[in-house]
Parts: sequence; C-alpha cells; structure tokens
Amino acid sequence: MSWIISLAISFVITAIVTPLLIPFLKKLKFGQMILEDGPTWHAKKQGTPTMGGLGFILAVLVATLLVKCTKETLFVVIIGTLFGAVGFVDDYIKVVKKRNKGFSAKAKFICQSVVAFAAAVYMYAMNSHAVKIPFLEGSFNFGWLFIPFVMFVMLATVNSVNLTDGVDGLASSVSAACSLFFLLAALKMGYEGVAVAIGALIGGTLGFLIYNFFPAKVFMGDTGSLYLGGILSAAAVMMGLEFSLIIAGFVFLFETLSVIIQVASFKTTGKRVFKMSPLHHHFEMCGWKETKIVGVFTLVTLILAAICYVGLR
Repeated sequence: MSWIISLAISFVITAIVTPLLIPFLKKLKFGQMILEDGPTWHAKKQGTPTMGGLGFILAVLVATLLVKCTKETLFVVIIGTLFGAVGFVDDYIKVVKKRNKGFSAKAKFICQSVVAFAAAVYMYAMNSHAVKIPFLEGSFNFGWLFIPFVMFVMLATVNSVNLTDGVDGLASSVSAACSLFFLLAALKMGYEGVAVAIGALIGGTLGFLIYNFFPAKVFMGDTGSLYLGGILSAAAVMMGLEFSLIIAGFVFLFETLSVIIQVASFKTTGKRVFKMSPLHHHFEMCGWKETKIVGVFTLVTLILAAICYVGLR
C-alpha cells in the first residue's frame, strides 16, 4: 500500500505549497496571458497566476523519492519532469517576455521530440517492445518501429492534455480520473514503482484542484499540463498500455481531434463543425457552465477508465 502513502504525501504537500506559491507568482507578475482567439468572457481571467503546476511537480518528486525510488518510478517521474521543463520555458516566455504564444511551435516541438525520443530509446534498450491490446490476450511487438510509435504516443498525449487545459479544473480532474486506471493497472500487473508515481500524481492533482477548481485562483500553465501528459504517457509506455491510454484518455484525444476537424472543415468547406475549438469551448458556447463541463468530461473519463480496466488481460 505504498501508493497510498505517496498519494497522501503528495496531496498534503501540494495543498500546503500551492497557497504559498500563489502570492509568490503574483509578486513576480507571473499572470496568465489570455489568448485573443479564446472566449471573450475568459478575459476576466487575465492576470490569474500561472505556472502553479510547479507545486504538484515538487510534491510528486518528494513523495516518490521518499516512498519508493525504483527504475520504474524514476523513469515515469523524470520523463514527466522533462516535459514539464519544456512547459516551464514556454510559460516563462509568455509571462516574462509577454509573448502570449510562448515558444515558437517549431522550437517547442523539437524540445518535446527530444524528450520523447530519449524515453523511447530507453524503453527499446530495455527490450520493452511489446504493446498490450485491450480486451485481447497477448501483445503486439513493434520491433524497431516501437521508437517512432512511442514518440507519437507521447507527443500526442502531452499536447492533448495541454489543449484540454482551458477551463478551470478540467485538465486536473480528467488527469486524475485517467490516472486512476493506470494506478489500478499497475497494481494488477505488479508495477509497484509505477503505482507509487501515479498515486503521487493523483494526490498532487487533487491537492491542486482545491485552488484550481472554478473559480481558479491559480492555473497550472504549460508547466503543469505538459508534465501531466508526460507522466501519464510514460506510465503507459512502461507498462505497455499505449492503446489503453487512447481509450482512458479519450477526452484528451477528442479535444485534439476537435481542433483538427475544425481546421480541416473550415479550410475545405469554409464551415465550422464546432462553435469553437477545442471541444470544451464548444460546450461553453452552448451555454454549459465550466463546472458542468468539468463534471461531464471527468465522468466520461472515469467510465472509460473502468472499461479499460475490465479490458486488461
């Protein structure tokens, strides 16, 4: 039950550190820059402290190092932290340099690709090429194609979680729900080190939600969202559950698909499929309150996580 200890430690640290971090971020003027192409009513959120993800990143690191420091744990936490570092640089450019687009898309993608490549090569060197197929016995061996496959999964996940972080408490809640599947899967499959890391992640996100739920007193920033995507994808790769991540993290996936569909439709037909993308903005435009969006998206993720767990063989 070491994962329970890591969850509790991470929750307590995040709950204590975050309110101390908020005035510090305000003092440094690390306020969120609201994109001009977002919903007009989000303008009131301008200046809300961002980079709050630093709180739960610290909490997860401390909890995992105190409770169980195995190769599995270190892989998951280090990869997540490296993606978080890319997000930190992006946030720094936004809030300090006052460039609300942050990193150039090319530079950000290159940095993310380097982290994903390192993770893929490490797992390949460990002879972990097999990917489990949900609901079926056995697994599929990608061979050398495992490296580009893992890179694709990681890059898709981190950027999907990043896109999901557009409504108070949404990315935190959906990530916690998705993490529940990986926690149960790790316990069932004997990956105790991964269970400790994911337990700490759940504790951290729940502790952060105290201050991030509507109306948010602090945002996680790209620092936090890329970290969440990184640690979830790293856990999936460690256990060979990349395909399960697609199901359990379908909300993240569909947030990205909504953007792709919107852009493709507008460029080819001149018409928009959604009132606004990503998907959570569409529901905002339909009159849904932020709390309703968070509740429904989280419930959907919990249901999909349960389905994934049933599909484990």
